[in-house]
Amino acid sequence: MTPKSGLFLAGSCIAAIAAVGSVFELSSGSPDWGQGPTTVILGLCVPLVGLLFYAAVKDAQANQP
Repeated sequence: MTPKSGLFLAGSCIAAIAAVGSVFELSSGSPDWGQGPTTVILGLCVPLVGLLFYAAVKDAQANQP
């Protein structure tokens, strides 16, 4: 694994944690930051997780000896 793919993977993990946190906040009924911003965070993080994970896998595969 290269440092670049490691950064992609770390970004994917952080985005996944943010998405799960947003789901829990929305399911509580009264999100700390309000309904709108929490929904926007969730909407941005879900595709970001997939894109960053895909980029990490592709970069790792491309740099295998």
